[in-house]
Amino acid sequence: MDREYLCPSKTATTCFVKLDVIIESPLRIFNIELEIKDINDNAPHFRRDRVELDVSESATPGERFSLPNAVDPDGGINTVKMYKLSESEHFTIEIQTGSDGTKYVDMVLTKALDREEHAVHHLILTAVDGGVPARSDMNDNYPDITVKSYKSTVNENIPVGTVIAIVGISDRDTGDNGKVSLSINQNLPFVLNKSSDVLYELKVSEPLDRERVPEYDITLVVTDGGTPPLSDNETITLHLLDVNDNGPLFPQSFYTIPVIENNAPGALLSSLTAFDPDLHENQYLVYFIIEKEIVNTSMSMLFSINPENGNLYALKTFDYEIEKEFLFHIEARDSGVPPLSSNVTVHIIIVDQNDNTPVITAVKAYSDMTEVPLEYDIFSDLNLYLVIGLGSVSFFAPPSRNSVISERNSTIADSTLVSNDAYWYSLFLAETRKGKLVVRQPVPKAGSRYIVSSLPRSTGLTETSDSAASTLQAVHNLILTAEDGGVPARSGTASIVVRVLDTNDNAPKFDKDNYKIDIMENSPIGSLVVKLNATDLDEGTNSEILYSYSLYTSEKTQQTFHLNPNNGEITVKEMVNYEDFRIYDMEVIATDKGSNSLTVKEDIAVDTVIAVVSVSDKDSVPLEYDIFSDLNLYLVIGLGSVSFLLLITILVTCVLKCQKPIPSKAAPPSRNSVISERNSTIVDSTLVSNDAYWYSLFLAETRKGKLVVRQPVPKAGSRYIVSSLPRSTGLTETSDSAASTLQAVHNLILTAVDGGVPTRSGTASITVRVLDTNDNAPKFDKDNYKIDIMENSPIGSLVVKLNATDLDEGTNSEILYSYSLYTSEKTQQTFHLNPNNGEITVKEMINYEDFRIYDMEVIATDKGPNSLTGQCKLTILVTDMNDNHPEISIKSFQSPVKEVIAVDTVIAVVSVSDKDSGDNGIVDIRIADKLPFALRESSDNYYELVVSQPLDREKVPEYEITFTVKDRGSPPLSDNETMTLELLDVNDNVPHRSTLFPLWR
Repeated sequence: MDREYLCPSKTATTCFVKLDVIIESPLRIFNIELEIKDINDNAPHFRRDRVELDVSESATPGERFSLPNAVDPDGGINTVKMYKLSESEHFTIEIQTGSDGTKYVDMVLTKALDREEHAVHHLILTAVDGGVPARSDMNDNYPDITVKSYKSTVNENIPVGTVIAIVGISDRDTGDNGKVSLSINQNLPFVLNKSSDVLYELKVSEPLDRERVPEYDITLVVTDGGTPPLSDNETITLHLLDVNDNGPLFPQSFYTIPVIENNAPGALLSSLTAFDPDLHENQYLVYFIIEKEIVNTSMSMLFSINPENGNLYALKTFDYEIEKEFLFHIEARDSGVPPLSSNVTVHIIIVDQNDNTPVITAVKAYSDMTEVPLEYDIFSDLNLYLVIGLGSVSFFAPPSRNSVISERNSTIADSTLVSNDAYWYSLFLAETRKGKLVVRQPVPKAGSRYIVSSLPRSTGLTETSDSAASTLQAVHNLILTAEDGGVPARSGTASIVVRVLDTNDNAPKFDKDNYKIDIMENSPIGSLVVKLNATDLDEGTNSEILYSYSLYTSEKTQQTFHLNPNNGEITVKEMVNYEDFRIYDMEVIATDKGSNSLTVKEDIAVDTVIAVVSVSDKDSVPLEYDIFSDLNLYLVIGLGSVSFLLLITILVTCVLKCQKPIPSKAAPPSRNSVISERNSTIVDSTLVSNDAYWYSLFLAETRKGKLVVRQPVPKAGSRYIVSSLPRSTGLTETSDSAASTLQAVHNLILTAVDGGVPTRSGTASITVRVLDTNDNAPKFDKDNYKIDIMENSPIGSLVVKLNATDLDEGTNSEILYSYSLYTSEKTQQTFHLNPNNGEITVKEMINYEDFRIYDMEVIATDKGPNSLTGQCKLTILVTDMNDNHPEISIKSFQSPVKEVIAVDTVIAVVSVSDKDSGDNGIVDIRIADKLPFALRESSDNYYELVVSQPLDREKVPEYEITFTVKDRGSPPLSDNETMTLELLDVNDNVPHRSTLFPLWR
């Protein structure tokens, strides 16, 4: 039998079971009362395992705090007898006994608190009954952890499975409270191996690397099986000793170092520094030049390297004309045992300097420019009509790719060499920019001429205008300067005079396109309405203007307003009446007095020859590699094939000069000819002369995905066609060159095609390799990330995987991720960022109640020699989880009370709270429906317990009132608190007699 089940009321001091016993023969009925004695078979327990109290540090000693009572189903001396509080210098307990013998416990502050010294106090309250033996629910002993043996320093190459430490654990409690377990609360390359019930071995589980992690803080956590469980921890530090397991590393595997010729001996060329992640002597590096002989000269006689810091010096002065480049290796070796080393290739390129001056040796003047009809072939009659100046220029050295020829108020620049054997280069006739006349024209190697073409007239020079205008400047006095590209530049000059004659090529233009004029009705006749003004940029009669109405102007308007044809004044001609006409529309035409005949041409054809100058240059700067060397054979064949035709052509031309020119239906090739193939464009330039069929091939920048090649095409003879040109991937309209990240190798086929019938051709392969430089910064997929994460997410769970890309190649595209300085220390402690793959994981427990928003900035850095960075911002929003039970606190409570207490009297004041937010933090409170009490909300989260019905002690002497609180989370959490209300007797009943009747049959 269970006394607590048969007699659940705590107020009953005795427990009787009433029985009726019937005996037959004779029949008798006996009333038997069986008393059940209590034994101490139940331990006291608290309805709540954990109580949290918020105490201000300004609380004064002596202040009391109510604690929940323990409940023991047993009765009498076996019920709760006393309470014990764990040791504390700030708190103690006082026990009070109610009228029914119930023990109430209060916690009393004995010493002032200081939050800065101790912010949280963990105490254990134990309830003990009076039975024999006494029972309690106390897990009052923390488990112990003892490090039996321990190696604090080990080599980084220690084998996997080696024992680092032996750890013992124990707990003085018994039962589940005394069962303990040991764990490591971090993701470390170690594992615990249980060797006995109380001993564990700490072993290495993964290879260690000091360069990645130099030391480990290993926290061992021991936990018992009590409720609530108690735990303790011990931290040991393991230091790793360095081993020479890393060789020196150079930032680059290949160095290209330009050196300007005529350098000073001993000049610093570059600093080639390697890095060794080892420590001490294992990272001390020494640098050497690996010996190599060039023309019986050792590298150590040309260059020197500092063995300590890797600075590379030149030991002599280099001359580009003698030595153009050097290729050798440098080795870096550490001082470990055994020593490790690595080497790097160094390419020294000698850069040419300009030390020769171009000289113009002769200048010859010709007649002034005369008119050339547009319908004529401007190239066939070039020598007879348009030459106004001829100069021959020579240089002390052959002309080179870097040569630049300019005129003081103009800019004349050369282009790339056709080949090493052909020093042809070009001077182009271009537009006028910022008041400067730019002349472009192909120039042969030597013994030939510059050709300055005639200039098309324009009506006004702007930054985008194409030529000089006669209305701005009728005579151009030019100084043609042959200038090389050296620093400082060297030059020679020749004078050129260009007279530009006006033609009627500019239409009159009004100040405005539309006029809107207000005029008062009944204005006097002859009064001025408006004075129109049109201007003409031409000169003389070509600029004189007449004004007239157009056919679109109504007769009524012309009758009402008079237009002066000479000065553009519009006056009132007859009375203006608002009621008749309110709006007059008119159109006025301005006409100049010029004639349409073209007698003296200003708009002479572009590229008409007006001057010729010859140039040569001693300096020569070849390309980095010769892409045209295979063309020599084809050029020689082409020149030979056209030599005979050239002689016949000259004879035929002389005969035709004496005859009247007959217009040809098919125009010969001209400067404007365009030859294109597939995705390339080949544009020819002006012929050098009628008897020189040398021409140039220029490889220019890629535009709109096409490789542009400029090429002069003669009237008869050979021409070049670029065929099989692979298109670059990903080129946009704004790209200026091919990027190595889009296409690293361009394989081109150059085809030389002659002008015969049938045509014949020859080909040469061109391979262009584009080397990568670190010119692209890493870029994240997004600039801003917004991420939601649930609180209490498991440690190690993935939050987000960032991805940054770098368009470069090799180490220039390898990316490391890191937090910026703008990321708080708390955020870095909460989230771990993997530097290699950009994964952000949970590092420690996330609590919505502590922090709700985490802001961070992540930087992506490439591994290039001049590292570039990109960044993105992340906002991590913590989503609340219903992980906090609602709490109830009894602020005041009256017990006992008289049974005649008035209805609506407040018995108790309680408050409810929940640390969660949203629906998880909304708390509802209720009591049992059958009780004569009701809950009334007094303010936010405060409720009053009031009497709702009259009480009667004779019916119910006491009430167990259970408050139940439940939040609105999913799933909802709840808690309860029970208090006992005792009723005091009032003399509200009169005595009455009871009648006893004997029992018989």
